[in-house]
Amino acid sequence: MNINITGHHLEVTPAIRDYVQAKLDRVIRHFDHVTAVHVILSVEKLRQKAEVTVHVRGKDIFVEAQDENLYASIDALADKLDRQVLKHKEKKAEHAHEALKRQAVE
Repeated sequence: MNINITGHHLEVTPAIRDYVQAKLDRVIRHFDHVTAVHVILSVEKLRQKAEVTVHVRGKDIFVEAQDENLYASIDALADKLDRQVLKHKEKKAEHAHEALKRQAVE
């Protein structure tokens, strides 16, 4: 899995990089089919913004969060991403079970 972290109008320090990777590792362990993760951290006036695109087999999941503190926006981003990944995982599981239900029993 590739994790790409970039910063717009801010320098991505090793502390921020480690914090983002720790938060994303917690989320990504729910789902094994993650191929790449692209994180963009940016500053727009007084708003700190964090965006992530997770490339999963068959879908790209995009989440963004804004806050006055960069670490708070990363936390909110991780929570939103966790919900989205679990939702995608449940949809995949439901879809697989529906195919079994439609099969004829002999």
